[in-house]
Amino acid sequence: MGTRIGKGLKFSMKQESFMFIFRKDHLLLKENPSSSFFSVAESTQLALPYIRQGSVGSPKGEGHFWGEVSEDTYPPAGAKFVSLRSLYDLLGERGFNVAGQAYQIMNWRRTTQFCASCGSVLREHVIDRALECPVCHTITYPPVTPVIAVAIEKDGHLLLARSPHFPPNRYSILAGFVEPGEQLEEAVAREVKEEVGLEIQDITYFGSQPWPFPHTLMVGFTASWKAGNIQIDEKEIEAADWYSPYSMPEIPPRASISRRLIDNYLEHTRD
Repeated sequence: MGTRIGKGLKFSMKQESFMFIFRKDHLLLKENPSSSFFSVAESTQLALPYIRQGSVGSPKGEGHFWGEVSEDTYPPAGAKFVSLRSLYDLLGERGFNVAGQAYQIMNWRRTTQFCASCGSVLREHVIDRALECPVCHTITYPPVTPVIAVAIEKDGHLLLARSPHFPPNRYSILAGFVEPGEQLEEAVAREVKEEVGLEIQDITYFGSQPWPFPHTLMVGFTASWKAGNIQIDEKEIEAADWYSPYSMPEIPPRASISRRLIDNYLEHTRD
């Protein structure tokens, strides 16, 4: 149950610092001998024209770093830009998570340049991972948005639903944003009731996953059916049904906690 460290890790964070170079939501990787990150030392040899740069860790410059280049930047020889979503298969869960953290910090700095209180240009806080207004001293921290995901079982079957924005033919478990003032378990029950009209019970924490699209924390749960028939809302959900391990539709790729929850169901049901 919960988070498992993926295979294929190409680095140890204790050994060296890395420079994560982004072109929009694509990351620059070395191609040979296999896909891997650029170290800070290696990145200095690339002479790339950065739009902005920063530290993933503390303002003191410890840990890893990030840099953003323009959309028309070509990759240097022996390197390639790859989508952030593809990193899980290339570098494993640890690589996906540390690159995702760098992307979240980079994207936050890209979209948060002015004070929300007085409009002044923000500057980096000298101690915290934060931005500070030099005029009114308002401090702005990187946002983290909690989203629940829940795998619901009934008589050995798993509830899977299809959202209109999914790729063709793909189904997944239910998920939704946590609202202000809600407990996580309350958000799970509300989302299920709103999207498919069901009442659930036995809501149990499964695990969590940082999801850098753009700054989400996925919180996974399992639950069981209590009452009701499926009635889709026809806004967030366009189809939903109960599936057995032997009648599964297309499901999400391995990188997401939704897939881990589905795999967890498949493992214990088949066993």
